[in-house]
Amino acid sequence: MEAHSTIPGSTRGSSVWRGTVKQVRKNWQLYLLFLPVLLYFIVFHYVPMYGVQIAFKDFIANKGILESPWVGFKHFERFFNSFYFWRIIKNTLGIGLYELIVGFPIPIILALMINEARSGRFRRFIQTVTYAPHFLSTVVVVGMIMMFLSPVSGLVNFIITSFGGEPIAFMTEPSWFKSIYVWSGVWQSMGWSSIIYLAALAGIDPQLHEAAKVDGAGWFRRIWHINLPGITPTMIILLILNIGSILGVGFEKVFLMQNSLNMEASDVIATNVYRSGILGAQYSYSAAVGLFNSVVNFIMLITVNRIARRVSETSLW
Repeated sequence: MEAHSTIPGSTRGSSVWRGTVKQVRKNWQLYLLFLPVLLYFIVFHYVPMYGVQIAFKDFIANKGILESPWVGFKHFERFFNSFYFWRIIKNTLGIGLYELIVGFPIPIILALMINEARSGRFRRFIQTVTYAPHFLSTVVVVGMIMMFLSPVSGLVNFIITSFGGEPIAFMTEPSWFKSIYVWSGVWQSMGWSSIIYLAALAGIDPQLHEAAKVDGAGWFRRIWHINLPGITPTMIILLILNIGSILGVGFEKVFLMQNSLNMEASDVIATNVYRSGILGAQYSYSAAVGLFNSVVNFIMLITVNRIARRVSETSLW
């Protein structure tokens, strides 16, 4: 009698592979459409991770990455022991938290207000006005900020002096930097950020609102008991993503607004990496600082995602 042996794991693996191939053949147009995005992330996000190893080396350009000597955590220790470490962390974390506290709920409130508008023309007008700033470049936005806040010819200082006040040098006062940065960012992005909440609100069953009206619920109770629960999963997902990038304060806008007088409040991780890595040619040190930033953001993303999954059963994975 001939003995036959079957390996369950291999059989299951081959069936999964056949099923995957079948799905790819069936939906090849969708996979072809997805291919450029996949290639973009591979080329510009995953392949450059090969260079992260210079954070643990003394990078020498003529020797290349592989031949440069290993130094372990030398550059991390230098960053942690540097004079400006706590200032950089405080500014980066302060701006990130400020931006999260102010910038996260405002698009939600805006979306709820637009959704409650009865006039279609008024709704389109508000959407156009709030969406438009998103398409302005950061350079243009910073130029507008400097123009409006100028202590000599700025509109804001003109209003202040008209009421008998003294002109304020907003762009050189460290105490004003975070507020200017955050609120100008909210103005620029709140309309665009509200789109995803409007899409979530559009998916709520209108019959729920009709039933609530029959029961005598006003607009506030309908928002509180129908709209907000309906968009809560979307809010949680976006909150996780925002917290996961809380130390990822953008470089371009901070750099354009930064000057020697407000450096105390405007020096963040991104600008420190620029000064040390690009201007100072300290590539290994700047790579170590950037890697530290990415690791902290990654840990926060994992932690918040796990908390969200346990509390609300809504998470990224």
